[in-house]
Amino acid sequence: MMKLTLLSATLATATAFAPSSTSSAKFSLQSTEEPITEVEVDTEPVVVPVPAINGWTPDPYAPCYGLPGALAPTGFFDPLGFAQKGISLNDIKRNRESEVMHGRVAMLASVGYLAGEAISGPFNIVGPANDQLQQVPAPAFAFLTLMIGAAEIKRAQIGWIEPDFSNWNKTLWQLRENYYPGDVGFDPLGLKPTDPKAFANMQTRELQNGRLAMLGVAGMCSQELVNHRTIFETIDFYQKVYSGVDPYSLCGDSVIC
Repeated sequence: MMKLTLLSATLATATAFAPSSTSSAKFSLQSTEEPITEVEVDTEPVVVPVPAINGWTPDPYAPCYGLPGALAPTGFFDPLGFAQKGISLNDIKRNRESEVMHGRVAMLASVGYLAGEAISGPFNIVGPANDQLQQVPAPAFAFLTLMIGAAEIKRAQIGWIEPDFSNWNKTLWQLRENYYPGDVGFDPLGLKPTDPKAFANMQTRELQNGRLAMLGVAGMCSQELVNHRTIFETIDFYQKVYSGVDPYSLCGDSVIC
């Protein structure tokens, strides 16, 4: 009996380590590759309602927010991207403000170059326009400086938001919402049109003349820095050159005459 019990235990132990004939299911994790579709998010500018100013309503989908100034044959000409898509309305208005004001100064300067060199004026100032500012008497120069400063402060009060240095990133360099770039309210001759289309045409003419004046004044200033002659002396010089006359025949020992 004991032998039979030991034999049964031995067989049970052996079968425990024998390979099972039952087929086991094998599972494997396989990743299925699906095509990744790129979703383009349309980042259109947020349209914030802005009241019309001088008939102009900012259009975020138009070049330069629809401000006038584009003219054939160049049309909208912005090679450096100052008005490219993504520039904020405030930056566009600030750049236009700068362009208009510099154009006005350049138009005055172009007249001043020619008139100042042709007429000596009350202070007997002569020579190239580049050298005339240093000939202005000190009291007149101080008065001129104060007048320019007062005009700039007045322009800042009209068109710019008062800076709050506790919240400077939202108020510094910010123009007023109802301010049209360059429209400081100075119109003694009453030339500002009331019709929006007529105003846009006049603004375009002013911009084009101002751009031309900026180029012209830069050329006149550079020319006088090179040869130290007035504009009319330079014209006379080249008239002699193209007429076959030696422009230096009357100079004597002097190179510049």
